[in-house]
Amino acid sequence: MTRVKEFNLPDLGEGLTEGEILKWLVGVGDTITLNQPIVEVETAKAAVEIPAKWAGKVTRIFHAEGTMVEVGQPIIAIDTDPGAGELPADDLPQPSAESLAAVEVAGDAPVEPGLIGGPAPGGRTAVLVGYGPRTAVAKRRARTAAPAPVSTPAAVPRVPAAPPQPEPARAQAAPTAPQPTAPAPRNGPVLAKPPVRKLARDLGIDLGTLVGNGPQGSITRDDVLAAQAAPAAVATRAPGEREERIPVKGVRKLTAENMVASAFTAPHVTEFLTVDVTRSMKALERLKAHRDWRDVRVSPLLMVAKAALVALRRHPMVNSTWAGDEIVVKHYVNLGIAAATQRGLIVPNIKDAQDLTTRELADALTALVGTAREGRTPPADMTGGTFTITSVGVFGIDTGTPILPPGESGILCFGAVREQPWVHKGKIKIRQVTTLGLSFDHRIIDGELGSKFLRDIGAFLEDPEGSLLAWS
Repeated sequence: MTRVKEFNLPDLGEGLTEGEILKWLVGVGDTITLNQPIVEVETAKAAVEIPAKWAGKVTRIFHAEGTMVEVGQPIIAIDTDPGAGELPADDLPQPSAESLAAVEVAGDAPVEPGLIGGPAPGGRTAVLVGYGPRTAVAKRRARTAAPAPVSTPAAVPRVPAAPPQPEPARAQAAPTAPQPTAPAPRNGPVLAKPPVRKLARDLGIDLGTLVGNGPQGSITRDDVLAAQAAPAAVATRAPGEREERIPVKGVRKLTAENMVASAFTAPHVTEFLTVDVTRSMKALERLKAHRDWRDVRVSPLLMVAKAALVALRRHPMVNSTWAGDEIVVKHYVNLGIAAATQRGLIVPNIKDAQDLTTRELADALTALVGTAREGRTPPADMTGGTFTITSVGVFGIDTGTPILPPGESGILCFGAVREQPWVHKGKIKIRQVTTLGLSFDHRIIDGELGSKFLRDIGAFLEDPEGSLLAWS
């Protein structure tokens, strides 16, 4: 049996056929342990860390960072018995240039791409079902020289790079105010830590156009932020270039496909309702002051989510799916919350939200939003949604006409809460007011049902205590 086993890109979620290699966490020659995270991959739904399926020594990395890989293709080769001596001829690795290219990832010492420079605080936890948490600590090693023809793994050189020569301008120039200069073309790899690379990728900045001010000319976080803040000082595109082309992939690609499919499949209808939510805002303040809620993050979204769950219980047909020859009514609510992230719009959902207490719902919302902002939402949390809430109020927008997520028949848009003059008990007073927008699938929900459902959400927000007493 061969000692070297090829690890193929696994199926990371329902219907996903490919993923992008974001960052290698190990390099050729590394000794790894079972379940150790080895690579970060972005799919159309999330960015996940993939753990090692076997312990051993990395003999080959098949794809460089930034490469799209189909599910089932090999991504890494592992010698599962490195202590058994030299590899048989059939198992000899074929090193690739990208697997040996060095980048700086921690401290002053450059190491191979994506190698962890030290243990992560608290360790790492595997994100795929069936794998346990990481317990091993990755070790840093010296920078490797350019690859030479090899016949065995032992022939892969691991010699320190020559000491860097100081740039004449930095070594001899007197301290003067920095002058903007065009970056010189780079012939070798760009030195930058993985967090800096991620920041540049998120901001759309090409690291190859920047001049590094870190150790050995590496690019720092400050260099990237300076490039964003002062576009005239550091060129981020060719002179005279008037257009920019951004590849459509990952989360953005899936979102676009889903929105087009939904918009031209389900006949959308949108209704609006302006509501006095003063009592709901006062109820939130009372919750914050309650001794059992002092450490809980409470926002108006909690009241809207609770209102939607109560209204769905009263009108279960809204929580359904059009299945061609039949309508599937769900007697459970997987409550989706639209979240804007650096990788695009995602809609993770809270499973069985109808069974949660108000406190449990608040905790679930906090965890969902926090995980989404960190870009760590697992694919399983973005499937199976039954009803969605999108909050545009956080951007200062009053309301909108949201598009249904595929497979759902209703989505609620929650706008900004503003102080406005309002007729209250026969007098004009300053009240806290918001506007709700409900889009629904007219094949399932007619105007009467949609109006009653939206009316009940509004009634709950106007008087949450009275509504709970009346409808419980």
